[in-house]
Amino acid sequence: MDTVDVGLFGPGSVTWKLHQEPILFVAGLRSLYLQALHPRAMAGVAQNSNYRQDAWGRLLRTAEYVGTTVYGTTDEAERAGRRLRRLHARMTAIDPATGERFRIDEPDLLRWVHVTEVESFLDTARRAGVPLDADEVDRYYTEQRRTAALVGLAPETVPGTAAEVTDYYQRIRPELRMTREAAETALFLTAPPLPWKLSLPARIGLNLGPPRWAYLGIAGTALALLPSWARRLYGGLGLPTTALSADVTVRALRLALTALPRDWREGPMQRAAKERAAQLTATAGTTG
Repeated sequence: MDTVDVGLFGPGSVTWKLHQEPILFVAGLRSLYLQALHPRAMAGVAQNSNYRQDAWGRLLRTAEYVGTTVYGTTDEAERAGRRLRRLHARMTAIDPATGERFRIDEPDLLRWVHVTEVESFLDTARRAGVPLDADEVDRYYTEQRRTAALVGLAPETVPGTAAEVTDYYQRIRPELRMTREAAETALFLTAPPLPWKLSLPARIGLNLGPPRWAYLGIAGTALALLPSWARRLYGGLGLPTTALSADVTVRALRLALTALPRDWREGPMQRAAKERAAQLTATAGTTG
């Protein structure tokens, strides 16, 4: 009998517990604001990506990749990782400070993107009210070393606990700064072009104020959720009141999202993974 494959994590993982939360779309935006503060990483994106022309397509592809690594089968996750590694292996960029050409799959750059992404997922979820104790937080970081391996990192070189993530940020902060590319990217993230189906009515004179203002509110919340040192790099004061306001907003948004019907909150990959997990449970029950 074939073994049921629940992927890299499975129903007992903190990863599945966390990634079922629709509030993580705010975390994804937070991670992009944070990643832009690394000049070399930002140069790699700016010189190799058409994100300005295809912002929403790139966002959907990124979301699909994350969904595959979290909820896909082991084979699907590994194939997604191989495709990403092949893509990155072909890309280089010019360091804006030194003029040096570098590969964008350098371990230091891959590690920066990985840590900012998983830390954003975790921090946003906890501040939105997702109940996770300290042990679960460390388990999540340890579990996510598996996704780090997919992009080509040695798992042991990636922070695997909250304390290690804190230490990592302390070490890398001297390398971070606001550059022109970071400022332009942050502005673009805050006011991107609307998706085609929303932009079309605007061309024929219909008012799209509510969607635009709603997105601006989400982008402002993502910025306010950044660590205080990152907000200061963006020119903010980093005051505690900013963080408190973001906490209140993201908690309210999570409550609104979790009130939506389950079919609206769960994508096809998540539903398929749950079906495989249920099959695994049923199989274990018949053989126990």
